[in-house]
Order: sequence, then C-alpha cells, then structure tokens
Amino acid sequence: MVRVRFAPSPTGHLHIGGARTALFNWLFARHHRGVFILRIEDTDRSRSTEEFIHSILEGLRWLGLDWDEGPYRQTERLELYQSYVQRLLKEGRAYHCYCSAQELEARRRQALAEGRPPRYDGRCRDLQEPPRGAPPPSVRFKMPQAGQTHVQDLIRGPVVFENTQLDDFIILRSDGTPTYNFVVVVDDVDMGITHVIRGDDHLNNTPKQVHIYRALGVEPPRFAHLPMILGPDKTRLSKRHGATSVVAYRDMGYLPQAMVNYLARLGWSHGDQEVFTVRELIQYFDLKDVGKSAAVFNPEKLLWLNAQHLRSTPLSELRELVWPFLLRQGTVKEGQRLNAAWLERAIGSLLERSRTLLELAQSLHYYIAEDIEPQEEARKKFLHQESLPYLKDVLKGLEALEDFRQARIEEVFKEVVQRHGVKLAKVAQPVRVAVTGGTVSPGIFEVLEILGRQKTLRRLRRAIELI
Repeated sequence: MVRVRFAPSPTGHLHIGGARTALFNWLFARHHRGVFILRIEDTDRSRSTEEFIHSILEGLRWLGLDWDEGPYRQTERLELYQSYVQRLLKEGRAYHCYCSAQELEARRRQALAEGRPPRYDGRCRDLQEPPRGAPPPSVRFKMPQAGQTHVQDLIRGPVVFENTQLDDFIILRSDGTPTYNFVVVVDDVDMGITHVIRGDDHLNNTPKQVHIYRALGVEPPRFAHLPMILGPDKTRLSKRHGATSVVAYRDMGYLPQAMVNYLARLGWSHGDQEVFTVRELIQYFDLKDVGKSAAVFNPEKLLWLNAQHLRSTPLSELRELVWPFLLRQGTVKEGQRLNAAWLERAIGSLLERSRTLLELAQSLHYYIAEDIEPQEEARKKFLHQESLPYLKDVLKGLEALEDFRQARIEEVFKEVVQRHGVKLAKVAQPVRVAVTGGTVSPGIFEVLEILGRQKTLRRLRRAIELI
C-alpha cells in the first residue's frame, strides 16, 4: 500500500511551496487509495512554535487535505531516535565525535581558504577511546568514503552522487538532540513510508538519508523531488511577490477548491485542461506528469481560476461563504438575517464581475446597506445639473410603478430616453451612481429590481438633493 507523508517544520505559516508539496502527496495517496500521514518536524525548538503548528493545520484543513494518520510530532519521539542511535553505535555504523564547535569552525575556514570543500575530516572516526578532558560528544554517521550513490528519482530520473563529496554528518548533537537527516529516516522507517515526495531543495540530503536507510537494514522509499516555484520575475518565490501564506489567500476571499486547482497545475498537467474539480485531480494525478523544470507562480492565473470556481459554486453555498466577509466589512451585523432567496439573487447578479469572495462582498454592499455614499469621482462626473432632469423623470416614473420588476422599470427608462432624445447611457449611468455609488454594476434594470422600490426611490431622492 502507498504510504506518503507531509512533514513540515513549524517555523512559519503554510506557504505556497509547502501547500503544493502537501497536495501532491495527498493526491498521490488518494489516487492509489493509500495513506497520507501528517508529521510535524519540530526538533528545531528555537524556531518551532505552537502558533505555526496551529496555522499549518488550519491551512491544510482549509484546503481540504485531510490526513489518515497523525499529526505526529518529533519532539514526542525522542526515545525512539535515541534507541536507533545506540543501535548504529553498537553496530559500528556511527561513532562519537569530540570536536568542539570552535574547532570545527576553524577547520571549515581553513578548508575554504585553501580552496577545499569544507567537509569534516574524520579525525574521530577511528578513535578507540575519548581524548582526555574531552567535551560531551556528538554522534556522527559513517558514510562510505568511495564509490557513488545512485538515486532513481521518479521526476528527475537517475541522479548520481560521488561519495567522496559526502562527509560523516552528525546524527545526534552533543546536547542529546537528534538532527534532521537522521530523524526523518527513522520516522519514515517507523511509519512504513513507500514514497517521499518533496521539494528539490531536499535533493542534496537524499544520499545521506539513503545510507541511513541501508544501515538500518531497510530499502529506501521511492523519491520524487518537485521542482521549485519561481515568482513572475523567475526568482525564487518569496514575500516580495505577494502573499505566500495559504491562509492569507483564504482571508483575501479565494476558494479552497480554486487554490487546490491552481497548486496542482504548478508543475503538473493533464492535457490542455485548466479547470479541475478535486475529484478529477484525484482521478488523473500521476507523478509521470510532473514537469522537471521550475513552475512559475502567476497571481493573475490564480485569480482567473478563482473566478471560474466562484461561478460554478451553488448560490446557497456562496451565501454562506460570503457572509463572514460581509460581517468583516460591516455591511451586516452579528445576528442579522437577510432573506436567503433575495441574497442568492443578488449574489447571482454579481458573479460575472466578481473574482473573489472579498470582491463579491464589496459589491453586495450597495444591495444590503440602507444608504450609500457616491464615490467622489463618480459623483462629479455623473451627478450634476445636466443629469438632474433625467433623475427627476426616472424618479417620477418609478414612483408611479406598482409592479417593480425589470420589464416595467425598463419601460420607465425608455420613456425618459425618448422624452429627452438621448441615449440610454445618459440616463442609466447617473441612476447607477445614485443607487450603487459607483459606475460599474450589473444591468441597471436588474439592479433596481433587486434593490427594491423603497431603497431605489430613497437613493434617487438623495442624489437629487446632492445636485
């Protein structure tokens, strides 16, 4: 059975790169009806925080990436790591190193000055007993000193590492805490991981980990190293390219299914299809379709995809999703209720012009609010003496309507247009500014019907007073 894991370090929020790694693991597990494990690699106690753990879990839940096992925390598994260290020491696969941090740093600088790679020189490798007055030792793993390490990567193909370039690395620090390259292997062995799908920034760790697997008598899992994600300027994705935290996109009004769709397409493809449901992604996902070159993050493409998913979401669901944004911007109050059918109709009229839940909430404001204030620029351009007769005639015609529906509203506008001998826009645009506060909205007849007789008349009277 396929068993994969997502193993973030809680030193920050769940970012775009980490979310894509989690998604590819999750899709691979779901496609193969396998197991998706969540593991928190929190051995770096100086940088790991409970806040970041909570944020990572929150981001995964928002994306819908449910895990089958975990979350396991490495800080709760220290005894297990200690037992494996003792086993490697007993079998001669590891040794105590008594070199101090100051000595190691001095040798590193000397190697760099002499043009040599700054590798550990192995001086403690064959010690029979500790030096007199030696400090508490660390434990190093014995790497092979000749030959090559071959990795058949499922994305990159064959990768070869020269063992002479790899040094004996520390697996247990002198303070008794284990290191990343060691604990990750112990966890993978203990959890029966069959495939390691991760970013290619971990590729250089792979030969070290391969030899630990083999020292523990276990065949390494299959590796798949995902190419990095670049910003639009082709440099590594960072905060300067905009929000990189997944929860930040949630707060900006993006839908989780749109974000999942976009993340899946960052480096993976299925023909020319762009818009996918989660069900389709699970059905089609295969590592052979992951590209070898870096993916470029395109905010405009994400926004376009979000608009597509927004329009395919049922209105009843959008009504629930947009409500927190309406609360946040003060359009509605806690405990307030609106007619569900009316709100869904208002939402439906705005979908073609909304790309996020935030934009949708901002547009809904003029439907829901009791009063609105026209935007300054729009007011100056359209609410003036020239438009005053049009507004008065529209108001008079609408006041006389008993049936306040689109067809009858349109008749009123046609009469005003004919009376004044102008085009519809000359009449419609001042009315639009008067009732919505801006120059862009759905068709004015639809807007007025949804807005309703009372609000429409009150806002037209207010605009006339302003002029």
